[in-house]
Amino acid sequence: MTSKTLQDLFIETRRDTENICKPLEIEDYVVQPIVDVSPPKWHLGHTTWFFEEFVLKKYNKDYKLFNKDFAFVFNSYYESIGEKVIRTDRGNLSRPTVNQVYAYRKYVTDQLSAFIEKIKDNSIYKVIEIGIHHEKQHQELLLTDIKYILGHNPLLPVYSKDFTEVRTEDHKSKWVNIKSGLYEIGHADDSFCYDNELGRHKVYADDYEISSKLVTNGEYLEFMNDGGYTNVLLWHAEAWDWLNKNEIKSPMYWHVVGDDWNRYGLDGFKPLDLEKPVTHISYYEAFAYAQWKGYRLPTEFEWEIAQSHFKWGQVWEWTESAYLPYPGYQKAEGALGEYNGKFMVNQKVLRGHSIATPVQHARPTYRNFFHPQLRWQFNGIRLAK
Repeated sequence: MTSKTLQDLFIETRRDTENICKPLEIEDYVVQPIVDVSPPKWHLGHTTWFFEEFVLKKYNKDYKLFNKDFAFVFNSYYESIGEKVIRTDRGNLSRPTVNQVYAYRKYVTDQLSAFIEKIKDNSIYKVIEIGIHHEKQHQELLLTDIKYILGHNPLLPVYSKDFTEVRTEDHKSKWVNIKSGLYEIGHADDSFCYDNELGRHKVYADDYEISSKLVTNGEYLEFMNDGGYTNVLLWHAEAWDWLNKNEIKSPMYWHVVGDDWNRYGLDGFKPLDLEKPVTHISYYEAFAYAQWKGYRLPTEFEWEIAQSHFKWGQVWEWTESAYLPYPGYQKAEGALGEYNGKFMVNQKVLRGHSIATPVQHARPTYRNFFHPQLRWQFNGIRLAK
């Protein structure tokens, strides 16, 4: 990658993040309804701090910090870097102001853009590239967090009337047959990937079938109407406790008005479209639905083997795989080693990508991961048997 290509990608990524925030009012930037949702202002600051901390401070001897206190405010989970604001307290930060955070972004963007032109060391290029894709990850988190903030406001405000979250899949549903055999899994070329997509290795798969279509709202509603949320035999024990403790009775953002189901989307509050893929489903719910249908969720390896046979990119699809390292996995040295490896416990892998995923950030080997109860992302269901 040339310095010009890297610089263009960096500036484009910074601009895309700020474009996501354009529909927001100033009051929207600070809200944190739950621990999993970070305020938009924090995302803007954190993605800026990442470049300052891991590139400019480390490699540019002439760099002067914008504000010495910002590292404490905008560090996320990098324990080896230093102290940080507790995650639950991000919404309490009325200062720095939104204007100050945007000034911080401009300062670091200008400094790094100029620094890229001077770099001769390819290893620094790679750190900047990680930073760019880190910001692209936060673009997706930013959109889903904004949806949670607005979707849990009693006024259910519209983010953008032009935003389309999911499309109706117009192809016929069929079972894709995959023959048993050895298949190679993992990232294979020199393009960017995360360390958790390496190393490439072989897995054996028995004969299986996987659906060419995602589960729709209408199909999921049939599960609900058949008592799916009250049938203990469909649920893991842990899931059943979660279900009852939180009084879960439908996917997130579904609401009954009169006798009809409606759904909140970033384009507003509308009648439920039965033909569109169901989203904002936890792993617990995806598993229970599969049980009810008499099928199962695919493993992440089955998903990767079959992905070329179906259209993907609508939602993140839950798999039956635990988030674990591939054979020969090596964490990066230093603080960047905290990026993926330390989360490889008690989480499920999701495959695909969603409408919120930046185009350059999506690839068939991408391994997303979340705790099984989480559903504020655009999570959905594809069945296997």
